Amino acid sequence: MPRHILARTVGVVAAVTVALAVTPLAGTAQAHSAQSGTLSFSGEPGEPISGGQSYEYAAGAVQLFDVQGSQDENGLTVAVDADQGTLWRLIIAAPDGQKLTEGTTYTGAKQWPYAQPGDPELQFSGTDNGTEKWCNTSSGSFTVEHIAFGPYGYVRELDATFEQYCNGSAVPLRGEIHAAMPQPPAELAVGASTDPTGTVNVRDGQITVGGTVTCNKPASVSLTGQVFQIQKNGTPGASYETTVACTPGAPVPWSVSLTSQEPDTSFRPGTATVRSRAQADDRDYPVTVDTGQQESEVTLSKV
Repeated sequence: MPRHILARTVGVVAAVTVALAVTPLAGTAQAHSAQSGTLSFSGEPGEPISGGQSYEYAAGAVQLFDVQGSQDENGLTVAVDADQGTLWRLIIAAPDGQKLTEGTTYTGAKQWPYAQPGDPELQFSGTDNGTEKWCNTSSGSFTVEHIAFGPYGYVRELDATFEQYCNGSAVPLRGEIHAAMPQPPAELAVGASTDPTGTVNVRDGQITVGGTVTCNKPASVSLTGQVFQIQKNGTPGASYETTVACTPGAPVPWSVSLTSQEPDTSFRPGTATVRSRAQADDRDYPVTVDTGQQESEVTLSKV
């Protein structure tokens, strides 16, 4: 995958968009506030980001304290929005093709876009009371003391330290991040079925077929498929696409009404074949759930 840096946009005001604009981190879940955690950093006088000051922020005392990992567990972003005009972003990543590994110190880290595929990646930046704190270039190192991943790169726990040299400065910024995130949300599960019976209007050949959709958490389920009927003198057929707002707890019905899209053909009472597929995006993870194509026989009754 490309160099995957995440610019967290949750709670970012337009005035600081430029300062936080970096290449999106592919495949990340939605934001979740940490159950507990701290971000602290400091630097000696002359260090550009800290300005020689010490800072510390705690989960629960800020607007947002979020840790998001990439789906391949290669990198992560820490997002802390303290209040209007004060926010910080820490980005770390292992070299391309490697996972962030507990107990590992990554040296020779650079910020995007200067990091090459074999380089670790490190970038710490943000705004302090509306003043942009940004490095045009940076280098440094970081140590992943502890990390625990959940599904699709969801970061459950993180303890790490980092050291960054901004714009060629010989004075480092040093920081620590400790975070415990909520338990990972359930992964989306979707099911779809087709009713064994349908109807056909013999006057115009319009058919109605349907079924039900199930899910273990709310999801917008897209249903696509085809209906066809093999007859002696032709094969009427039609495609359909519909969306179902699925909620857990009970099957949610769906139905479509169709007429043949094949010239000079019309559906009739009898057996037809329905090929269907259901897909839905998991609202918590960067994944689309797909039931795959399913085929069912449906008996069309005259109305």
